[in-house]
Amino acid sequence: MASLVGKWKLHESENFDEFLKALGVSMAWRKLASTSKPVVEIKNEGDDWSMKTSTLLKTSEIKFQLGKEFEENRIDGVKVKTVINLEGDKLVQKQFGDKEVSIVRELDNGELKVTCSLGDVVSVRKYVKEQ
Repeated sequence: MASLVGKWKLHESENFDEFLKALGVSMAWRKLASTSKPVVEIKNEGDDWSMKTSTLLKTSEIKFQLGKEFEENRIDGVKVKTVINLEGDKLVQKQFGDKEVSIVRELDNGELKVTCSLGDVVSVRKYVKEQ
C-alpha cells in the first residue's frame, strides 16, 4: 500500500468534535484538537509499519505489523488493544477497549481520507500530501 506512505497535513475535518465527545474527551482538549492541524507520516518497510502524528501539542507514534494485535493509547488517553489490517486499498484500524473505534484510511482523489467511527458517530478528516 505504497500510495498511503508519506507525510500528510490535515486540511479538512467534519464532525471531529462530535467523535471526540462520544469518546469522552473533555471540552478543553476538544477545543485544542479542533484548532490543531496535525501532520501524519505513514511509513512501511517490509512487514513493519508506523504512523506518526505530530501537532504543536504532542507527537505520538504507533508501530505495527498488519493483522497483529498491539497496545496503544487512544486519543483520549485510554489504553486499548488495536489491530490494523489491509482491506483492499484501505488500512482498517480497530481499537478495542471500553469503546470500539474504527479508523479507515484510504486515498480519495489524491487525498488521505480518514474515517473515524464510534457507534453511529462518524468523522471524516482529509489530508493533503506534503511529500
